[in-house]
Amino acid sequence: MEAHRETDEDRADALFHALSDRTRRDVLRRVLAGEHSVSTLAASYDMSFAAVQKHVAVLEKAGLITKRRVGREALASGDVEAVRSVASMLQEIEDVWRGRIGRIDDLLAAPESTQQDPTSQES
Repeated sequence: MEAHRETDEDRADALFHALSDRTRRDVLRRVLAGEHSVSTLAASYDMSFAAVQKHVAVLEKAGLITKRRVGREALASGDVEAVRSVASMLQEIEDVWRGRIGRIDDLLAAPESTQQDPTSQES
């Protein structure tokens, strides 16, 4: 069971690392809209082909995109299910925080008789 948890945590680390870079997020948006060759993607950025290849490799390692070869071209496409898994992870975190905020709201809304007023202490 513990090894499975580590695998989930490693996957989350890889996903969020991949999404932490603005260029990689842009590449992901492009390939989710449709398949692109890595050379076409590279032409869209003011960086070397090798740099774009590295960004694509990080996204691929995280499982956010897949590549296939057609002749000499590497074609990249986005994995919608992987993006949904990221959204699911974020939803879980949001649910925890909403629960905490809800409990704070409940404490603040408690009747005054159960709350102690620090200014009305008797001497």
